[in-house]
Amino acid sequence: MAIDLTALRAHFPSLDHGLAFFDGPGGTQTPRPVADAIAATLTGPLSNRGVVSPSELNAERAVAEFRAAYADLLNVPAGGVIHGRSATQLTYDFSRHLAKSWKAGDEIVLSRLDHDCNVRPWIQAAERVGVTVRWIEIDSETAELDLDSFERALSPRTRLVAVTAASNVLGTKPPVRRIADLAHEVGALVYVDGVHYAAHHLVDVPALGADLFVCSPYKFLGPHCGVLAGAPGLLETLHPDKLLPSPDTVPERFEFGTLPYEILAGATAAVDFLAAIDPGTRATRREQLTHALGSLHAHEQVLRTRLEEGLRALGDAVTLHSKAAHRTPTLLMTLEGRDAREAQVHLAARDVLAPAGSFYAYEPFAALKLEDPALRVGLAPYNTADDVDRLLDGLSSFL
Repeated sequence: MAIDLTALRAHFPSLDHGLAFFDGPGGTQTPRPVADAIAATLTGPLSNRGVVSPSELNAERAVAEFRAAYADLLNVPAGGVIHGRSATQLTYDFSRHLAKSWKAGDEIVLSRLDHDCNVRPWIQAAERVGVTVRWIEIDSETAELDLDSFERALSPRTRLVAVTAASNVLGTKPPVRRIADLAHEVGALVYVDGVHYAAHHLVDVPALGADLFVCSPYKFLGPHCGVLAGAPGLLETLHPDKLLPSPDTVPERFEFGTLPYEILAGATAAVDFLAAIDPGTRATRREQLTHALGSLHAHEQVLRTRLEEGLRALGDAVTLHSKAAHRTPTLLMTLEGRDAREAQVHLAARDVLAPAGSFYAYEPFAALKLEDPALRVGLAPYNTADDVDRLLDGLSSFL
């Protein structure tokens, strides 16, 4: 069943301003049900968690519903769902948790494809304990990971492999399951940055082979926060530094301070909103998400094809760097003889939002010798064919 795009867009007040948003990889627009859930939780009544008063029970409910929603979204146990302020904060936290067991002579493997969120925390943790960092390189011809370099980097000393499920600038989706299987053969843990991937695909953490998986609800219509998922059994083996009176149960031991109950409620509402876009006749929320996200993926692929055909028609004036066989509807481009920031300003004057920069993708830009800034165009569920045509018209008039 095709998505009713008019009905979908009616839930987004920001779309009433007439802007065409192509900045989805940096954060999506927010539907009214998400904002309503935040407001309703804040005005409660609401207090710290407990089991006596209505305000305490509302806080407990917000936490329980959040864990259940992300268990359904990510196909993990609710007891393995952890809230964080952002994916970056969670990755820094877990770099410290995991590094407690590392020692000099150990090794970790990182990817040149990754956002710096999944690079710098691990490098800094490794430096503190004398651990060697090895790399999975990028094939400059395909914008794919070079798996031969990965196999060379692996050894019995490898303790961790950190890799993205989808590049936030190139859209490249590496074969995470194959990477995870090879990592597990040498006894390494696999930490997957799913921030960009979760915005475009139904996530199945066990199927990916990820031991730890992080994502950001604001990339898929929710509020600004991060979510980390892991097997409760693995999390039980990790002991973070924490306040003495704070809970030592999993997953609470990894959540420091009072939780933002209103943000949890908004993040839950985002999952419910996604599930309701095109639930079909499915019974469970996971089944509804499977159907709805399949429909959204098909919608975005149609728009991606339209966009790529339009960009090719602009000829040599546009160089597309997103060329992996398997990728999200996110395109990175440079413009022959023109400054991408000037293109951003030109488009913005026409109510088309397409940002220019390097987007925290330090390693991909350096490895592929990409020009900074470059123009990034990312599709989101609320984009339309008219949006795409406005973008192409704006680029054509700029070039």
